Amino acid sequence: MPQRLGDNGRVLANDQQPTTNDQPVTRLHLPVWLRPPAKHQRQTFALQFLPLYVVVAVLLFLVLSTGISYLLPAGTPRLWGALLAKAILAVAMTVPAFAISRIEGRPFGDFGLPAAHALGKLFWMGVLWGLCFLSLLLVILRVAGALSYGGVALHGAHIWKLATFWAIFFLCVAVFEEFTFRGYTQFAIQQVAGFWPAAVLLSGIFAYIHHSNPGETWFGTLGAGAVALFFCFTLRRIGNLWFAVGMHAAWDWAQSFFYGVPDSGVVEPGHLLQTSLHGPAWLTGGTVGPEGSVLLFALIAVMWFVFARIFPARPISPRRHGDTEKNA
Repeated sequence: MPQRLGDNGRVLANDQQPTTNDQPVTRLHLPVWLRPPAKHQRQTFALQFLPLYVVVAVLLFLVLSTGISYLLPAGTPRLWGALLAKAILAVAMTVPAFAISRIEGRPFGDFGLPAAHALGKLFWMGVLWGLCFLSLLLVILRVAGALSYGGVALHGAHIWKLATFWAIFFLCVAVFEEFTFRGYTQFAIQQVAGFWPAAVLLSGIFAYIHHSNPGETWFGTLGAGAVALFFCFTLRRIGNLWFAVGMHAAWDWAQSFFYGVPDSGVVEPGHLLQTSLHGPAWLTGGTVGPEGSVLLFALIAVMWFVFARIFPARPISPRRHGDTEKNA
């Protein structure tokens, strides 16, 4: 006969009824690898879940994208399909992590996107940084004679419609890329390897994946990796990804929509300004765009310094970061 447990965990006799504080408890029989870990097991448990997380995320993306493709009417514009794909990617990467947070008994915000800070002060601060520092980079190129403007390409209602479309598009891109490379995966790997080893590994993967973009070069790939490391630094200092999400989205929006320059080798349609780059590739970035310019590395150094002054090092909660402040 199965044993009955009281609320306080003690075994009840066969003829004993539970008291007010001893209600029957149904045990959840999970496989060993799915059982919530003890406190001393949580570091290895997070890494143990990583392969499952990746597999479930890929399967969820395939299921959702297949279902959406059947629902979309024939002749749907390519850009709307691209927006849906980015939104599905963001959902596919966050939903499995949310399920894992429930199994582990920890807040989902521990993985970098706390709901309390969603689109809050840090996000808008990141948006401001993305717009200002990308504009600063282009101003320097303009002064150096490597950039010129050819006028406005959009007029009337098309301006705000496309501005809104690209804002939503790049917000989805930012959530997807930041959470994929600096969210749950960063959290899981750093539990065993430490924060910065995990950050370097994932930033390298992030950069290598960007190398597959049309027009991308190895120098531009290094630039993508350097930007990724800066975003890791912002995560380290403030404890979440909302600043990085805001800056990532605004940086891409400014490149692709507002200025109309290549973004990691990709030129998007429907941009506001007609901007052209001319001069040596090491200065302009060539087919990569400003992210392939040598000036990007100087800009990242400035951003790193300024951010460190605004957000000085502080003790990090061991629940959010798997190592101690020695790695800050």
